[in-house]
Amino acid sequence: MSALYIHIPFCLSKCPYCDFYSRVPLAGEIERYVSALDIDMARSASNVALDSVFFGGGTPSLLSGAQVESLLNSAKRYFGFNADVEITLEANPGTLDSAQLVDYRLAGVNRLSVGVQSFENEQLRWLGRRHSSSQAVQVVEMARSAGFNRISLDLMFSLPQQSLTSLKSQCQLLRQLAPEHLSVYGLTVEEQTPFAAQHADGLWQLPDDELYREMFMLVHEQLGDQGFEHYEISNYAQPGERCRHNMTYWQRRPYLGVGAGAHSFFTSTDSVGWGERWACENSIENYIQALESGDSPRQLCEVFTKQHAMAETVYLALRCRDGVDLTQFAATFDQTFQSVYSTAMERCSHHLTTTSQRSSLDVEGWLLYNYLIENFL
Repeated sequence: MSALYIHIPFCLSKCPYCDFYSRVPLAGEIERYVSALDIDMARSASNVALDSVFFGGGTPSLLSGAQVESLLNSAKRYFGFNADVEITLEANPGTLDSAQLVDYRLAGVNRLSVGVQSFENEQLRWLGRRHSSSQAVQVVEMARSAGFNRISLDLMFSLPQQSLTSLKSQCQLLRQLAPEHLSVYGLTVEEQTPFAAQHADGLWQLPDDELYREMFMLVHEQLGDQGFEHYEISNYAQPGERCRHNMTYWQRRPYLGVGAGAHSFFTSTDSVGWGERWACENSIENYIQALESGDSPRQLCEVFTKQHAMAETVYLALRCRDGVDLTQFAATFDQTFQSVYSTAMERCSHHLTTTSQRSSLDVEGWLLYNYLIENFL
């Protein structure tokens, strides 16, 4: 386990599209929660130094610089850091100022992930965001001044009424901001969110499949022209700037998640060592109480068989430009990828490229990912 995820489940308000666990903090609750995170890390300590730490949410930028520093000091004490550890903090433009960014940088955060979502104010209002386009641009400028040389921005496309011209303009704006990394997601309607109810009532419609395809390819081409590598379905990076922490997930390597709603993935060396997934309950109160009373906040939610482990390995790898490492697959499972998935490979042959080393989907295959991956599952 060389990756640590720290979930901060607090937001000033809930965006209508979001189905992650988060809510508005109660008085004094953030302080108690930070203390509980410290206890959790202490009990989970290992001698495997961390390659990455990721503060996700929610809105981690509701934490003070001192609180982030305290948590990072605990992580370093209980696990240790590799010399080039990647430490990412997610932040929302409406919750940041220059002094706070300087504090985060001094605390050890060396990669900032900013939830911009859109550079158009009308779209931001519809998405329930609390910031303006100018604030998003200003945050990037302030982060540079604070010493951040690794910045990632989150953007959305496939919004109702969004045009290709609008989307192209937003891609062009990125030239002046020059982030090192981008996560670009098509809007999806998640169950039990306000957007799900609005969509069911017919208040708005998402772009059709053809317009979605055109938007996806426009982003792919525009960002490619700016030097970005499209290295995962929704992620782009300048050379050497892939998100190391997320690569841990996509390469199905072990990680520890601390915090209410956080998941962990562990492997073992025994005969059943195909992996286990554990999860903390979606309850801030129960998470804090469990740790304060000496109980574990985690419950086992999935034990993998060899067959399921192979399927998940492929499911995650084919999301990425690198695809399935055929040598690694054979070494791990004592079976070749080609022998296990010959039928699926044939069905996906128009979009699947296989060499002596790797098997990967092309960009058009990513557009059909949900359909194509069923052949492997």
